[in-house]
Amino acid sequence: MPPKRTLTSFLDELASSTPAPGGGSVAALSGALGAALTSMVCNLTIGRKKYADVEDDLKPVLASAEQLRGTFSQLIDRDTLAFNKVMEAFGLPKDSEPQKALRSVAILEATKEAALVPLEVMKHCIDALALAQQTASKGNINSISDAGVSALMLHAACEGAALNVKINLNSLDDSDFVGWKMDEVGSLLSTSRMMMEEIQSIVEERMRKE
Repeated sequence: MPPKRTLTSFLDELASSTPAPGGGSVAALSGALGAALTSMVCNLTIGRKKYADVEDDLKPVLASAEQLRGTFSQLIDRDTLAFNKVMEAFGLPKDSEPQKALRSVAILEATKEAALVPLEVMKHCIDALALAQQTASKGNINSISDAGVSALMLHAACEGAALNVKINLNSLDDSDFVGWKMDEVGSLLSTSRMMMEEIQSIVEERMRKE
């Protein structure tokens, strides 16, 4: 488990000339921020007399959002580690034919893993958007804009993660694997966009009524 770091230190590292952490880690961070906002709306709703009728609905939402926040947080570092493994594979010796063969296999497997980590981010974004939709529909009206921002951050996470999946898939020769994963990326992006737009509609409608 990597040591905990401050947001400032992460941003300093992100802005430096090192290639990782990069966009994949930022996508995971965006997911964590979206999940955290969902938790906040739940915490500002649960225990309030005005929202007693939705309390039992939002308690499991809060628990799930917190679990996802932790998952996204872990994926921030997992994305960096996956990229570093790709770089390590490229650095393997290639002086002999057996070394070249081992190096090629290592690069292939590391690159697949580097594609699968942001793909996992995308899948969790869909789960988190489902939770954000519930807070947008039932959460404290005074925090309705936060529910909207949560959805925007989660969709941005999904879009950003998709770019990182694609750039890794583009360097692979495994056409079956690439085709399968590209189809999955397209489906997840479409679902994420649809859910984000639905949540924004809910948010706008509730703000007008208020």
